[in-house]
Amino acid sequence: MTTDVILAVEGVDVFYGASKILFGVELQVERGRTLALLGRNGAGKSTTLKAIAGIAPPRTGTVRLGGVDLAGSRPDIIARAGIGYVPEDRQVFPLHSVEDNLMIGAKKGPQGQDYWTLATVYETFPILAGMKERRAGLMSGGEQQMLTIARTLMGNPEVLLLDEPSEGLAPIIVQAIAQLIRTLRKMGVTIVLAEQNMHFCLGISEDAAVIDKGHIVYRDTIQGLRANEAVTKRYLAL
Repeated sequence: MTTDVILAVEGVDVFYGASKILFGVELQVERGRTLALLGRNGAGKSTTLKAIAGIAPPRTGTVRLGGVDLAGSRPDIIARAGIGYVPEDRQVFPLHSVEDNLMIGAKKGPQGQDYWTLATVYETFPILAGMKERRAGLMSGGEQQMLTIARTLMGNPEVLLLDEPSEGLAPIIVQAIAQLIRTLRKMGVTIVLAEQNMHFCLGISEDAAVIDKGHIVYRDTIQGLRANEAVTKRYLAL
């Protein structure tokens, strides 16, 4: 991937206290493409996204968005620079309405982009339009996942980070989340998707990286990964 790299992670090490979690992680994401970061539980997927978002700041290495190194910057600065992060545990504001949750995340993008508005979100997420006055804490897990993705898009990010979006959801809701990601991809949204479910990623991602024990051990297209039985058995089989 060299034509239009918008996000480049190079040599990133992350520690939790004295424990080293990431070891020289390197990723490149092209504008408008979806990269699946795959691995077992505890492999370092979530920590990689947190490192990019500034929640787990790298000890060493660079995180370049559009050529600008953001490693070590505060999470709010990174968000304003164009990184949108959807956490694994959703983190809605439960006592606030759906629309209030969306407005909390609203801002223009780093270049003044304002494509994602309430109108655009309700068009893309019709399920949210029908419950905009509902308290977020009364929504189902799948509805909350939709809301957190939509809230992050309201910030008009350059890159969308999705941490385990299918985890803990019923199969029919997982299918709805997958269709949503396909829609976003067709709209040109750049996505990094951390997942342990390779089958979930097959129809929604173009590129793949596999992480194991904090090391990136494989990079290819998602179809290349699917065809590589040795890699899938070694690093992704449960």
